[in-house]
Amino acid sequence: IDYIQFLHKEKKKQEEEVSILRKDVMALKIMKVNYEQIVKAHQDNPNEGKEHITDEMKFNVFQGIMDSLFQSFNASISVTSFQELSACVFRWIEEHCKPQTLRDIVIGVLHQLKSQLY
Repeated sequence: IDYIQFLHKEKKKQEEEVSILRKDVMALKIMKVNYEQIVKAHQDNPNEGKEHITDEMKFNVFQGIMDSLFQSFNASISVTSFQELSACVFRWIEEHCKPQTLRDIVIGVLHQLKSQLY
């Protein structure tokens, strides 16, 4: 009976691992499609926008996005133990790194930088 219970627990662990791996595969497939679209767009218009965006502007966009993400990360993460840190990081990623949330952050940063330019 103990061995059967052990096997049931192992089966449940493996099912959870399979579920996590399926989610990872789905996320990687989405990322692959996005990168393929970026590459295709760049191949179709290789010189588009190169003259208009300075390295300083690129850095400002990057800095604005990272600042926003760090603020939410810093407010959400606890480092009292490794286990708690791990749990907090995964929860933060699921909550604050959704495509729609990232899109909103990028749009907000771009609007802010646009208003600073004009």
